[in-house]
Amino acid sequence: MILSDFDLRAYLSSGRLKIDPYSDEIVRENGVDLRLGSSYCVLKDVDDVLDLRASDDISKLYECGEDEYIILKPNKRYLLHTLEYIGLPPELMGFVQLRSTFARLGLMIPPTIIDGGFEGQITIELLTSSFPIKIYPGTRFLHVVFAKLTTPVNKPYKGKYQGQRKVTLPIIKDGGK
Repeated sequence: MILSDFDLRAYLSSGRLKIDPYSDEIVRENGVDLRLGSSYCVLKDVDDVLDLRASDDISKLYECGEDEYIILKPNKRYLLHTLEYIGLPPELMGFVQLRSTFARLGLMIPPTIIDGGFEGQITIELLTSSFPIKIYPGTRFLHVVFAKLTTPVNKPYKGKYQGQRKVTLPIIKDGGK
């Protein structure tokens, strides 16, 4: 069952669903809009081989920064994050989608799910368009549709990205497993 704005407000007012900072304007008809945070990382064009079984420094593959705006360069892959820190109860999950205005500009994100029990800011991969785009922190750029599971998950999310803030680079452990 997908939650309506009525359901979302009930979850938010009960404290079962947490969004901080919260503003009533982000609650939409069937989901919430999340805003862009201020830090970013762009994947570098390198020929280095990343060995998932080695303890390579993954940060060497990214150029990261934080600014009052981000110029998204053409045909690149960025890691961005939400301004909002969210917390899901074990009976909810979220489908993350790019707001349609940005999709119409040629931007794309891969399919992304928020697991029941997850807590943190959302780090999202963004594939850019064929032309530069200047975007500002605080811009509503993601839409999350929440679904209620038929039963709460037995093992709420407690993974390596729990509690993340700002952009979180990939955490490679156990050969990428």
